[in-house]
Amino acid sequence: MPRISFLYLISFLFFTGLLEAKGQILTLKDAVNTALSNYGTIKAKNNYAEASKSIIQQAKREYLPNLTLIAQQDYGTVNGQNGPLYGLGLGTASSGPALERQNWNAAFGSLYLANINWDFFTFGRIKQRIAVADAVYKRDNNDLEQEKFQHEIRVTAAYLNLLAAQRLTKSQEKNLSRALTFKNTAVVRAKNGLIAGVDSSFASAEVSNAKIALTKAKDVEQEQANRLGVLLGVTATSFILDTAAITRIPSDMLADTLKSSHPILKFYQNRIDVSQQQVNYFKRLYYPTFSFFGVTQGRGSGFSSNYLLDQTAFSRSYVDGINPTRVNYLLGVGMTWNISTLLKNRPQVKAQQFTTQGLQNEYELVDQQLHAQLALAEAKLKNALNNYNEAPIQVKAASDAYLQRSVLYKNGLTTIVDLTQALFTLNRAETDRDIAYTNVWQALLLKSAALGNYELFLNEF
Repeated sequence: MPRISFLYLISFLFFTGLLEAKGQILTLKDAVNTALSNYGTIKAKNNYAEASKSIIQQAKREYLPNLTLIAQQDYGTVNGQNGPLYGLGLGTASSGPALERQNWNAAFGSLYLANINWDFFTFGRIKQRIAVADAVYKRDNNDLEQEKFQHEIRVTAAYLNLLAAQRLTKSQEKNLSRALTFKNTAVVRAKNGLIAGVDSSFASAEVSNAKIALTKAKDVEQEQANRLGVLLGVTATSFILDTAAITRIPSDMLADTLKSSHPILKFYQNRIDVSQQQVNYFKRLYYPTFSFFGVTQGRGSGFSSNYLLDQTAFSRSYVDGINPTRVNYLLGVGMTWNISTLLKNRPQVKAQQFTTQGLQNEYELVDQQLHAQLALAEAKLKNALNNYNEAPIQVKAASDAYLQRSVLYKNGLTTIVDLTQALFTLNRAETDRDIAYTNVWQALLLKSAALGNYELFLNEF
């Protein structure tokens, strides 16, 4: 088994063991930290950011001069010929006299060369390339941060949904318990002839209905647990969650000012910055490049200096051919300027400017969406608080009504239809209460997401 897979298996077993330990509760903070450590997209974007960081170092090293070392040893003829040539394609660099006829005298030869080339002034081109690389790193790093932020929101939403699903399951369990009590009472009274036998059948139908509702609630709970497990990067489908916060409302409803430091807005702004830096870089390509260069060269040959007069004056000895007998050096300063770049690069600059404007439009759209989300969150929070305040009143009234109908039915003073209606009303009230409690925190989470400050929500939970 590969080492990475083995370590992942160990961490998974450890995490699963924690969850299954008796009394071990998965808090929201632990869930978020686990998700940030395990989720594949976050790992990928972290690697992308590290790659961009390395590109900055590579761009900075463009300041260094190019140093080239060449060594070659050959064996061949040195026939020369007068005539013009252009360096297009491959050819030999044999150096020898232009003799009257072809001959096949061959010997060893060698070339040793060291070349240094330094673009010491490029009108800020290298500096601008570093600026582009730095902007790309900031973009990728903020892409990682906004992905973490959004994943925190996703995990928290899944956590709250699972909490709500677990509360709904408990409510359906209570409803089933009441239905069973109701059925047992009806069966005993029907056997004693105190009520009609149809009441017993009606009670059995209510028990079946309560069992179906409980199964559906468990199914929803399992789906939400599976979704939370996927977001955590684990395969566990059973979680014991912290229910302390869900029974109260937050004390701080958060500020309502959207700032440019929002992780998503920062990421979109970084995209604009990268495009603008690329525009600046493309403009630098208009200018020439000033270079310093130096070359030192040593050559060896098995052909003698009087080979033109005496075609026998050569040696096929390998040692004679590789021993450098002539050395040259050259120093210079040059300028390279492709004038056609002034025309060729202009459309590229213009295209990048349009890209910058497009990215600015996307930034404005996201900003509008966040403001709309903030307004929606405010409305949802207000409505959720209203429902939160009404839910206990509804539950108490429904509970009192059910108790009253239950007592009356046991004493034969009301019908089974009235008792069933009271049972349904109580179940609905408890369900509404469970949803209302969760909706307050969901609305606060939506507002936290719009404001771009997850820590405020986490501190309240």
